[in-house]
Amino acid sequence: MDREQVISRLVELMEDAFDEDDIAYSDDLTADDIEEWDSLSNVRFIVSVEQAFGVRFTVGEIEGFANVGELVAKILEKLG
Repeated sequence: MDREQVISRLVELMEDAFDEDDIAYSDDLTADDIEEWDSLSNVRFIVSVEQAFGVRFTVGEIEGFANVGELVAKILEKLG
């Protein structure tokens, strides 16, 4: 899976988790940019990401993500 495929799938997951249509992806996208992105929806989102990509994140990794671009990089790293 390449970076563009990861981003495409991630946008679908974000739109579902945050009940938003047409999320415009950028590497520096954060929770501050999406009104519905709160702590509960974040948990739902991370769980859906782990299931969709077959990866697991540590609590430290999750807390360390500064933006969605870092999440994409970590997914690609874990996918090898």
